[in-house]
Amino acid sequence: MIPEIADALETEGITSPFPIQEMALPLALAGQDVIGQARTGTGKTYAFGVAMLQLVGKPRKNRKKPRGLVLVPTRELALQVTEDLVLAAGKLGSRILTVYGGRAYEPQIEALKNGVDVIVGTPGRLLDLIKQKHVDLGQIGMLVLDEADRMLDLGFLPDIERIIKLVPAERQTMLFSATMPGEIVALSRRYLTRPIRVRAENEDSDPEQPPQTAQFVYRTHRMDKIEILSRLLQGKSTGLTMVFCETKRACDMVFEQLREKGFAAAAVHGDLGQGQREQALRAFRNGKISVLVATDVAARGIDIDDVTHVVNYDCPQDDKTYVHRIGRTGRAGRTGVAVTFVEWTEMTRWKVINNTLGMNFAEPVETYSSSPTLFTDLDIPAGTKGVLPRANRSRAGLDAEQIEDLGETGRTRSRSRAGNSGGEEREREREKRERPARTRERRRTRSGRSLETAGETAEGIVEEIEETAGEVESMVAAMPEPMPEQLIAEPPVEIVEERKPARRTRTRKVVEPVVEPVVEPSFENFEELPEPVAEPVFVPEPEPVAARPEPARIIPASPFSVIFQSPDLATEDDTPAPSAATERKAARRQPNRPRPRRTG
Repeated sequence: MIPEIADALETEGITSPFPIQEMALPLALAGQDVIGQARTGTGKTYAFGVAMLQLVGKPRKNRKKPRGLVLVPTRELALQVTEDLVLAAGKLGSRILTVYGGRAYEPQIEALKNGVDVIVGTPGRLLDLIKQKHVDLGQIGMLVLDEADRMLDLGFLPDIERIIKLVPAERQTMLFSATMPGEIVALSRRYLTRPIRVRAENEDSDPEQPPQTAQFVYRTHRMDKIEILSRLLQGKSTGLTMVFCETKRACDMVFEQLREKGFAAAAVHGDLGQGQREQALRAFRNGKISVLVATDVAARGIDIDDVTHVVNYDCPQDDKTYVHRIGRTGRAGRTGVAVTFVEWTEMTRWKVINNTLGMNFAEPVETYSSSPTLFTDLDIPAGTKGVLPRANRSRAGLDAEQIEDLGETGRTRSRSRAGNSGGEEREREREKRERPARTRERRRTRSGRSLETAGETAEGIVEEIEETAGEVESMVAAMPEPMPEQLIAEPPVEIVEERKPARRTRTRKVVEPVVEPVVEPSFENFEELPEPVAEPVFVPEPEPVAARPEPARIIPASPFSVIFQSPDLATEDDTPAPSAATERKAARRQPNRPRPRRTG
């Protein structure tokens, strides 16, 4: 091994290799194709990273094409592998470039023009740069497929095959993964040359030694899982916690509920922009948040120190997903706790996972947020409620971590939709900054006066109101005094008898009502006026209308009597049609009728 690489690893405290490194590293340094299988968190990155840096060597000015290529399934894993390789090549100065989607093309193209030794990236962005003729894989000497099974699950097999065809045939190829399905074996037989399979297991370990990751499985109700999770996060030994959900919507729901309960949390899933995802991971690594709610996009290769608990909020789909989820804790010799929630409808799926992995959780204990076993297993203080006390809210939160401007090519999703506490405030501040200044001045007030006369200050408005009130008081004082009540006479009443219009008759005669003329009374004889009497009005009576005769009812004598008889349409001039017998007689009487001849 190059001394610079050994010194860099020793500086970071990486001196004792893991079993996968002890077995795979000598083969990789010898140029042998390797298929490495080990559980996550055992240092597979350094097993191929050290050998690749050894092959590449120190950078040269006249060398611009890459000599090492590492393909990974997710963007987060690409960043993780790049950090490990940069750490190992600290004194060599190797040029390592990370290529993945969601970022601007220009910085990556500029780095490729200046020269790159190792490329770490996802298949999609790498193929885009190859189509644009910015990447030439003609000098690749080592190809590594990290988390190969995950790339097959995500549908990257056609892209991987296209990339392998662009790499020289004389190369060293290595596959590393935590699980080894049949598709990986078929892929290795096609593209690897006499590979050696390395499988690192702790079969010789002491059986009495407790496992590094303590596993707990509870049968829970869907409506009570968030309460159990909020109490679990307040345990005495609980530190950084990763919560895995099945869907993006479930991530947003859990994240919003935890934020409302006072926990410093963040969400990571595919709908968020790359800058937001990296912001959440940086805040989680730096301890500014304590809970990271994510989908399976963060369940592969993410190595974060001090992750004490992993919670499967939704039951995993299969045993591989379960292994990779709980592998986020108990890494590199540390201990951890894995908690899995299983609903009643997920029992069949969980039994398959349990039998495949050979665990003893076929029948999980029915557990609620108030169950004593929950407090005992997870070391939760008695009396803990579902809301984090304000005295314990010491985390800075997600807003304390700045979002890096990556020149994202995709559409960035606002975190305010997912319940981010500071998302709405940042959106309002951005709108205020982008809103243009108001240039139009107000020239008139509501009363129509100009601002010069009324004044823009509150004093001018108060003076205007006082002037208006004074005018109203003067108008009220100038009004005449009201007349005494005894001199006020009631107005004359016009009595008109309301009559309904007469019913229309055949004569269409309309009778107009007679209206009595009104006599204007005076004050002298107002009390002596006689009451008006309406004259009777003659209204002609309508002519009687003859009643329609009812049709005669036909009542048969018996139900079998004939009610209707069809008429006889025949006339005397009609001749009856001849019968068949009459036609035969008429035919015999014809004398010259030819006889039929027999043919024989």
